[in-house]
Amino acid sequence: MGEFVIKMPDVGEGVAEAELVEWHVKPGDPVREDMVLAAVMTDKATVEIPSPVNGTVLWLGAEIGDTVAVKAPLLRIEVAGEGGGDSESVTEEERQPLSSLQRGEGLAGGEPDDRLRADEGVSPPSRKEPPAPKEPSPSSGPSGHLLPEREKGKASMAETRPLASPAVRLRAQEAGVDLRQVAGSGPAGRITHDDLDQFISRGAQPVAVAAGLARKTATEEIKVTGLRRRIAEKMRLAATRIPHITYVEEVDVTDLEDLRATMNAGRKPDQPKLTILPFLMRALVKTLGEQPGVNATFDDDAGIVTRHSAVHIGIATQTPAGLTVPVVRHAEARSIWDSAAELTRLADAARNGTAAREELSGSTITITSLGALGGIVTTPIINHPEVAIVGVNKIMTRPVWDGTQFIPRKMMNLSSSFDHRIVDGWDAAVFVQRIKALLETPALIFIEG
Repeated sequence: MGEFVIKMPDVGEGVAEAELVEWHVKPGDPVREDMVLAAVMTDKATVEIPSPVNGTVLWLGAEIGDTVAVKAPLLRIEVAGEGGGDSESVTEEERQPLSSLQRGEGLAGGEPDDRLRADEGVSPPSRKEPPAPKEPSPSSGPSGHLLPEREKGKASMAETRPLASPAVRLRAQEAGVDLRQVAGSGPAGRITHDDLDQFISRGAQPVAVAAGLARKTATEEIKVTGLRRRIAEKMRLAATRIPHITYVEEVDVTDLEDLRATMNAGRKPDQPKLTILPFLMRALVKTLGEQPGVNATFDDDAGIVTRHSAVHIGIATQTPAGLTVPVVRHAEARSIWDSAAELTRLADAARNGTAAREELSGSTITITSLGALGGIVTTPIINHPEVAIVGVNKIMTRPVWDGTQFIPRKMMNLSSSFDHRIVDGWDAAVFVQRIKALLETPALIFIEG
């Protein structure tokens, strides 16, 4: 029998590493050619790694959530014959389970360094051949992870063992009191001596609770991986590096809603249903033509602002995996119907996970909308390295004073944030007021020049 080593593939030009987000196999599992073994993520694009051979999994080189350098060993497969592929070039160090240093975390080029290992208190990898692989035990999974049954057992213990000091436990034991029946008043429900005294003074009767209700003390730790970790990193970057200014304005969209209903009633079978977003996109294009400084990206490391003539609008889209931002490219060259069609196509691709990497990057300004859940006001976080984001809140019918009486009007707030290093408050206000004027008089959206 031989071994075949599968290394992290080159998943894109200029990509030096990728995050492991899913294992489809574990040690001991049989695999067949073209079977998907794992999934990795980079730049919000997920790539599946298939098996090029038939065999049995011997070893997994990373855990879910780890960052793995390109060409680093990812897993070993036992195959019939003498093996082949990358196995001949694998060193003894690479045959050991990867540490964070070997996976390229904190080291240029991802090469292991014994000196750094000693500094960190980590022993260098053994130069001896690892023992032959064993059948996985029922209590462990890939890379030593506890299986769900074991985790459930731990959670069960946490639920049945109340928080209390050793002294309180000793007193309870001597008094014959089951601490699970005592209500704790300390931090996180910890049972104190006073709690025990009060319980004993009541004749050691269990604390009465409402029928069907019970205290819960279990906790669950969830590792942040994959798209959720990418989102967290992006939000941290934007919030820590960009000084935001948020400007909120209400817009009367009564006439726009009437126009939208009329256009939807007369649309052709191959045309998508219009939402308010295509109209906002066209209003953005006209406004950005007058204020090109808002259609920009800012490289704050180099101190360079790049103004874009092309309007690439990112549309924040909620998916089962988390928030993604597909990009409608060259919105300046698209009609209302074309914008709506492209918006629908990209949203569907993002939600079903088929969006290409180039469809999820390169925006120059972003629109975010929660639709009917849009609330009254939001404080959108700018999509770094852009300098502006426009937030759409929900449409509500409200009484509006027209000078003689109150009349019902459909009102919507726009909550927009700007990078205050690049966009002054006055310019932000002029920008939003121009969009407001276009949406309140929608015929202006269709007038060129």
